[in-house]
Amino acid sequence: MACCRDFTRSQLMRNAAAEAGRGLPSVEPGMPTPAGTGLSRRSFLERSAGMALAVYGANRLGLGALREGVAAAASGAPQRVLVSIFLPGGCDGMSVLAPVGDTRYAQLRPTLAIPPSTGTPFAPDARLRWSDPAGGLSTLHGEGKVTVFPAIGYDHPDQSHFTSRHFWEVGATDAHARYGWLGRYLDAAGADDNPLQALSLDSDLSPALAPARVPVAAVERPEDFDFWVPGVDDPVKEPMLEAFGDLGRLATSDPVKAGARKVATEVDTVRRQLAPFATPDGNPSYNSPVTYPDSDFARRLAALGAMLAAGLPLHCVTINSDGGFDTHSGQADSLPGDVKGTCDAVLTFQRDLEARGLADRVLVVLWSEFGRRPEENGSGTDHGAAGTAFVIGAKSSGQMIGEFPGLATLDDDDNLRATSDFRAMYCSLLEQWLGFDSAAVIPGASSFDRPTLVKS
Repeated sequence: MACCRDFTRSQLMRNAAAEAGRGLPSVEPGMPTPAGTGLSRRSFLERSAGMALAVYGANRLGLGALREGVAAAASGAPQRVLVSIFLPGGCDGMSVLAPVGDTRYAQLRPTLAIPPSTGTPFAPDARLRWSDPAGGLSTLHGEGKVTVFPAIGYDHPDQSHFTSRHFWEVGATDAHARYGWLGRYLDAAGADDNPLQALSLDSDLSPALAPARVPVAAVERPEDFDFWVPGVDDPVKEPMLEAFGDLGRLATSDPVKAGARKVATEVDTVRRQLAPFATPDGNPSYNSPVTYPDSDFARRLAALGAMLAAGLPLHCVTINSDGGFDTHSGQADSLPGDVKGTCDAVLTFQRDLEARGLADRVLVVLWSEFGRRPEENGSGTDHGAAGTAFVIGAKSSGQMIGEFPGLATLDDDDNLRATSDFRAMYCSLLEQWLGFDSAAVIPGASSFDRPTLVKS
């Protein structure tokens, strides 16, 4: 697979936006700054080089408030959880749900078209067929647990990875928006003292979670978090960390000391919450009731299942899938494995939730910044417009939202036309799943339909 320069730049800019002291690479004219750029971050280095857990925001919290806030949230009634999974690079939706019944499909993709005899029929539209690699989603859809958007996007689509992803992350086609759509929701409905209410299961904070005022957190896997001090190990290490947490709660009028003690408090808060998930040598200490695929993405989903089962007060979670979906070339070699890896891991995560009795509390939204062009370029596909998205879970309505528009009439750039808008999906998720008025989060919310995404 070969990815374009725009995709590489997009990844670099987001990494820099969330890594203290690195600054941003140069931004080309018209490209938006990532949501959350400049947001205060406290980073804690781990035993594994280059990894970090960070608590963002929380500048106005009193000493000790984070630990107490997390404890209070964990002792309350369990909240619904929304998990946002991003497929980076622009996933080819027509390789997930293939329009094998459209007469132009084989013409536009003479080498990449999926044979009509493979895969699984898609009952809501006889023209479409689940590809074999998407078997995990097909299985869940057959159980009524996947709501399908076969052609989702927005008006006047932008083929830049960076810009289109930014629009999805901020919930608006606004290049100047600074905060993520979930961050804005949490600013309005979240807690002032619970950084685990929003967790980015990646080394960087997801811009979709970037808030203006409430604390949120990022960690790649819970077992990765550690507080390493050269030359200090057990039996001294644990009492030392306990002492750090206690010292962090001491009052002081010195602003420098207050800042240092706040960091100590934040370290102690998250350390206590994540401690049960790792052995002393840094390996996972949790078990799953199901067997996950052997991939980094699947391992992070397994960790999420364990955190939810342990009662951590998570509410909004983001995670990036493995693989690169920017398939300008070599698509037949790379994409099937990436699609299969993602879909199989999502199926296993659903089975994990069901085995733990948590399935009614968790909803997953699976998305990418755009689809691919219907016509292949030889060995791959270029940036397109409308793509696919999926809302997955026991409480998913299991419907098809918007129709597949067909390949006979494309847009002015010869791309697939959108029949649903990602902002309408967000409005419905906010109102039907999170129980919050979308007008306070999504600009122009009243202009969007409210597709039924959640079972009544």
